Amino acid sequence: MHVGDDKGLDISHIEHTKLHSPKRMFTLSNVLHVPHITKPLLSVQKFCHDNHVCFEFHASMFHVKDLVTKEVLLFGQSHDGLYILSESSAMSVPQAFWSPCISATADLWHRRLGHPTPRIFNLLVSGNKIVCNSRRSLTQCQACPLRKSSRLSLRPTGHKTSALFELIFSDVWAPAPMFSSDGFCYFVIFIDAHTKHI
Repeated sequence: MHVGDDKGLDISHIEHTKLHSPKRMFTLSNVLHVPHITKPLLSVQKFCHDNHVCFEFHASMFHVKDLVTKEVLLFGQSHDGLYILSESSAMSVPQAFWSPCISATADLWHRRLGHPTPRIFNLLVSGNKIVCNSRRSLTQCQACPLRKSSRLSLRPTGHKTSALFELIFSDVWAPAPMFSSDGFCYFVIFIDAHTKHI
């Protein structure tokens, strides 16, 4: 085997192996065992051909995607100008990143991430922590105003209840600074005095 500086390196043997990931097992055929090479190298073209995948390269990371479904099967980081692909990195990626669709709309990511503020969301996008397949800005979701409203504790009323719906408290929050996706700006909450359930 010859490398960049035209040095010849001995190949001790050729084998076949597998690379495991949470999504799929990949075939690595005709793996050359070269004892004196400093870094293991991968033929991207051969890997794509043998596993029916494609690579998508970014400045600091890469994705390996299924050719037909475009589902992300692996991803890795770049280091010192090289893209690192290893079994240990494939298995150590947090499960949250292995969703069926790693690229999603801004609204879907907003819901998946627990309704972060636009500032936090934009930090995640600009830092390449998530991939949005639409540049459309976030629309106001219905859950955000409810979640961000404060709740005051109920003062004692002097009434003792012994059954459901004997005494109901209600609270109206309005007007919301933005309309809900259904066009509403008023929210009503009802609380049962007996169970304290909303």
